[in-house]
Amino acid sequence: MSITYLLRRVGFLLLVIWAASTITFLIPRISPRNPVRERFGELARMGGFTPTDLETIIASYSAKFGLNKPLWRQYLDYIGSVARLDLGVSMNKFPKTVWALLMESLPWTIGLLFVSTLFSFVLGNLLGAVAAWPHAPRWMRTLATPFVLLMGVPPVLMGVFLMFFVAFELKLLPMGNAYSIGVVPNWSIGFILDVLKHQILPALSLILGTVGSWVLSMRGMGVTIQGEDYVLFAEHKGLSGLTIFKDYYLRNALLPQVTGLALAVGTMVTSGIVIEQFYGLPGIGSMLYDAIKVNDFLVIYGVVLFITIAIAILMVVVELLYPLLDPRVRRQ
Repeated sequence: MSITYLLRRVGFLLLVIWAASTITFLIPRISPRNPVRERFGELARMGGFTPTDLETIIASYSAKFGLNKPLWRQYLDYIGSVARLDLGVSMNKFPKTVWALLMESLPWTIGLLFVSTLFSFVLGNLLGAVAAWPHAPRWMRTLATPFVLLMGVPPVLMGVFLMFFVAFELKLLPMGNAYSIGVVPNWSIGFILDVLKHQILPALSLILGTVGSWVLSMRGMGVTIQGEDYVLFAEHKGLSGLTIFKDYYLRNALLPQVTGLALAVGTMVTSGIVIEQFYGLPGIGSMLYDAIKVNDFLVIYGVVLFITIAIAILMVVVELLYPLLDPRVRRQ
């Protein structure tokens, strides 16, 4: 891998970050709605502010968040803040910063998405490889069929089914929340087990609907790999079926799937945001939902921009690691 290629990929990443920042900045400005006026208008209806006080508060907050400046000046200030990793301050939870809110929510989202994505990737590719392997027992090749049938079920609808049948009817698992009511968060084994128990249904809602896509794509790759010369050569050498399956068949069929993993992260993130809010988990999804409800536009900016940049970084990292996984790939 050459330095030129590495610099080119980093430059592309910076271009994506700039484009995402620009789009995130411009789209809300197209709307004639004033988020500060709407936010404090809601508070005025509930709290009884006088019109004079309301206009004073709106003018003060508009100056605080730079909304009284020309559009070009707001854009330059916004790009400069993004370059400094400064996403601003929450209007609803002032003076708490957007970064502070993200750091509070991020561990829950990473835990849910990492486990769900990894488990779905491993299980789906293993089942897909077995389904395409002609020497596998028939009962093993049929294991993938239920997951393929579940592909068409959206994660939210899957969450509804699991919550109703598993949590409500059978009472096998909690219906929601990150941990049991009344439990104080700590690092004890009991609390960790309680958290894991609450994460099972959200994780299953994401996994059951995504395993089937990995099964189908891996099965297609497996059928293609079977006709390759190196697989036929290994069979003529008299190697064991397990060795051929593991070292010649599965290993080579997985390479394109790694590229697909980077692309699947975006879909998993958007589904995870909805699932978090549905199950009441204190992750980025719930944070974004709460910000939308109260028109906390700086938090909305920060969450959308953070997710976009995180996905772009993951895709670049996977692309940079690909030559290490496949020695045949060389970057000049």
